[in-house]
Amino acid sequence: MSYFLREISRSDLPQISSWRNDPGLIENLASPFRFIDLEVDTKWFESYMASRANNVRLAICQRDSGSIIGAAYLLSIDWVSRSCEFSIFIGDVHSRGKGVGEFAIQHVLRHAFEDLNLRRVALNVLENNARALHLYRKNGFVDEGRLRQAVAKRGAYFDLIQMAILSDEFYSSGTIDRS
Repeated sequence: MSYFLREISRSDLPQISSWRNDPGLIENLASPFRFIDLEVDTKWFESYMASRANNVRLAICQRDSGSIIGAAYLLSIDWVSRSCEFSIFIGDVHSRGKGVGEFAIQHVLRHAFEDLNLRRVALNVLENNARALHLYRKNGFVDEGRLRQAVAKRGAYFDLIQMAILSDEFYSSGTIDRS
């Protein structure tokens, strides 16, 4: 199955909102779980639309059906330093473990480095999210630091691993999907 990226749209909000209300999905992300009403997500989307100059929010979609299965973001773009923050989630349970994350990482990084002319893309990942750590390292992200006990989840504290990839590392990594 193949995939494509497009900017998120207002029509994606019900699906994104349902994922943001899934404790199992949020458990693997650095953000805390909170119940989020569709009205809150509508305001979140409107805020994004007003800040598109410094943020890119993309839907990850199945090519055959066009349905959204996840999202990937380039946030807080600093045009002077040419850097930003990256985040991703695969919301559709049936699409996990099928190469969707790798597809999205490769294509979002290509967009960041080739289209937006960025130099550095950074992220934070929970220390216990082994699948994400493996995926990021496989795609050229380098560990840069650790924020000790930075995230509380279910009464326990977890470290955040700081990672980043530079444009020249992306092109020299040998993992670029040219399709």
